[in-house]
Amino acid sequence: MADEKDAFYVVRKGDTVGVYKSISDLQSVLRSSVNDPSLSVFKGYGLSKAAEEYLSSHGLKNAIYSIDASDVQDDLFGQLIMCPFRQPNSTKEKSSGKNHLEKRPLPELVGSASFAANPQIKHAKLDNFLQGPPISSYCSSCIVEFDGASKGNPGQAGAGAVLRAADGSMVFRLREGVGIATNNVAEYRGAILGLKYALQKGFKHIRIQGDSKLVCMQVQGLWKTKTQNMAELCKVAKELKDQFLSFQICHVEREYNTEADAQANLGIHLKNGEIQVECDMK
Repeated sequence: MADEKDAFYVVRKGDTVGVYKSISDLQSVLRSSVNDPSLSVFKGYGLSKAAEEYLSSHGLKNAIYSIDASDVQDDLFGQLIMCPFRQPNSTKEKSSGKNHLEKRPLPELVGSASFAANPQIKHAKLDNFLQGPPISSYCSSCIVEFDGASKGNPGQAGAGAVLRAADGSMVFRLREGVGIATNNVAEYRGAILGLKYALQKGFKHIRIQGDSKLVCMQVQGLWKTKTQNMAELCKVAKELKDQFLSFQICHVEREYNTEADAQANLGIHLKNGEIQVECDMK
């Protein structure tokens, strides 16, 4: 079992990679980066002497480092586990207040426990971690939240997605009728709905998140698809993700996915394949 005292966090924000020794060191980064799709957080254990020497050779010393992403060597940090950060439920908050971000609770890192706490999570590859979009791509980046609902499982089902701009502001609400289907099918349809619409609107960099662990893990290739239906839906999702310049998918708890859930429940009342879109752009 990994020892928490040897833990470190690798953070990419835009073109910069930082190494932090504790979550407390990350607070200012997370506070200033809520809804920033250019931010990726990973956790490792036992930063090697070779890694510290390499960082020091770039003029970096002490406990906290930062380095240009182009200077990061593959396998520099060893095995890493992805730690997506989930955001507080802000659906009732107004974004126009001057101190809005300052008053919000800090995002919580998911997956910040030791490797042994969740043996189903496979280690992430650093090359995937480094595929995050540079800061210059901010305007072509988006966040998609997805969900599905089925009354009966299987039963009358709907898919929902919310597309946000890179600053977290709501842009589009999407819902689609799925017909008679299971929750898993509806959740896949929600993810596919969001991915298709993001591509249609010209976004090149995407972070997609939902409370379906099955969808998130299968799309990453970490879990196998056990049925033909799931395999076909997963294939569609993967083909869509490959059309983005950068792609991240994260699992979040249901309480942080309420907007997409609401759209999925509205989708239940639509005919199979019928799509409704609401635009919040001013």
